[in-house]
Amino acid sequence: MTLTRTRLSRRQTIAATTIGNALEFFDFTVYGFLALVIGKLFFPTFNAYGQLLLTVASFGVGFIMRPLGGIMIGAYADRVGRKKAMTLTIFMMALGCAMIAFAPTYAQIGVAAPLLIVAARLIQGFSAGGEVGASTTLLVEHATPVNRGYMASWQFASQGLGILIGAVVVGILSTVLGPQGMESWGWRVPFFLGMLIAPVGMYIRRHLEESLEIKDEPAGAAPRRSSLAEVCGDHGKTVLAGILTTIGGTVAAYVVTFYMPTYAIRELGLPPPVALFGAALVGLLSFGLAPFIGRWSDRAGRKSLIVWARVALLVLIYPGFFWLNASPTPAVLFTVVGVLSSLLVMQTVPGITMLPEMFPKHVRASGMSLVYSVGVALFGGFSPFISAWLLNATGNKLAPAWYLLAMTLVSLLGLLWLEDFTGKDIDAAGAHQPAH
Repeated sequence: MTLTRTRLSRRQTIAATTIGNALEFFDFTVYGFLALVIGKLFFPTFNAYGQLLLTVASFGVGFIMRPLGGIMIGAYADRVGRKKAMTLTIFMMALGCAMIAFAPTYAQIGVAAPLLIVAARLIQGFSAGGEVGASTTLLVEHATPVNRGYMASWQFASQGLGILIGAVVVGILSTVLGPQGMESWGWRVPFFLGMLIAPVGMYIRRHLEESLEIKDEPAGAAPRRSSLAEVCGDHGKTVLAGILTTIGGTVAAYVVTFYMPTYAIRELGLPPPVALFGAALVGLLSFGLAPFIGRWSDRAGRKSLIVWARVALLVLIYPGFFWLNASPTPAVLFTVVGVLSSLLVMQTVPGITMLPEMFPKHVRASGMSLVYSVGVALFGGFSPFISAWLLNATGNKLAPAWYLLAMTLVSLLGLLWLEDFTGKDIDAAGAHQPAH
């Protein structure tokens, strides 16, 4: 009976976390698929390149707040529970979506329009910074030592599901409405849909089982250090290694998923629906492959999968971009995106499992949130901006491939200092010794 209840509890945890997280990532990432339309409406005083650069920069602005959101919401999750933190992130993401959905354009209110968009992206970034840490920690803490990779894989699978839904929705709208319809009102539809996250997310997460045991502090006890001070002070080396390791996966994710559609449209002349369905393929593969990669990492170990996936990515990045430029057809785009995204799943699932495994339970959400959000903020979120800038500055259409290759190589260094906790009890006494 207990075993049945435990299995049922895990299924409910996976379902509630996956659906809620997918809705959050739909809200956060659909902006990237509408970059060209938003650029025309909110940055019309610039040329086409300036519009693109400012739009992908405003996409990246959402990532500036992720470390702050990760620190504050991670600490909140470690203090009052993962469940309450995940409820908070849902409402903040919905608020950001509503601000964009109802935002007047530059033609209506002038410079206040792009400022409103930036404010909305900052709120969404704050929310996303806390969501990943709290939800991944909850999944890991509902797992056993032998299935943590599988449980954590649903966090990344849910990101893929959100991306898939976002790309399909924008792709269908672009096909049905055409450029004029999208610029007139169609671009707002995905953000209106995203506002549904609040009631839907609240409903599905209401029955989640909390994984953190809240203990009252004994009378007269010394004040406990802040989560941030403890994570950085006692586990500083782990934090730095984790950020380095995270760079490779996040840069690959945002170049392949969010910059590639814009690149295919602007530089290769492919129609918007084809490029968007290429992004949908990334989401589909992420959602479909993640649980299998999670199971694999539980057997083979996290580090070995990450290393082999990144080595393969290093070998294939440049040939993939070269082939796409030489033969810019839908079939080639889907093939290149499919291969690169499969390698992305193979490295990101064990990577995202390792992050909460590296920290003790009382600061686990804080540590996970800090490492992931800083890695994503510094490199991942601004990857589309850096790629667009490099391409224009060098005139070389293969510049994004060189950037992705360099960041993948750098990220391998972080793995040297990380311990692989595959199959180990991460809550055992002495599992995480403070660094001295």
